[in-house]
Amino acid sequence: MSEEKKKTDDPVAIFILGELHGAEAPVSPDNLARAYYKPRAKKDERPDTWRKYLPAIRQQALHLARTGRINIIRKGEVADPKAPIKGLFKLVIAKD
Repeated sequence: MSEEKKKTDDPVAIFILGELHGAEAPVSPDNLARAYYKPRAKKDERPDTWRKYLPAIRQQALHLARTGRINIIRKGEVADPKAPIKGLFKLVIAKD
């Protein structure tokens, strides 16, 4: 099994890695949460129901950043995933 998709990865982490591998530019956690929610959406739900997935996206993004598989981009620079990250940030696959 590849390093990028370990057996123990959370389904949200696997989703994030898959989305970032195909991305040409950094992706925001909001966009990832919307994309994760889209196939799970029900007709009678509010349009902003995707927000309930945002904490899981952020948590798994931090996990992936701390393991070195993705980078968190804040103000155009790679942020330290061990430091508190406040405000807007985007995600990219870590370069080897």
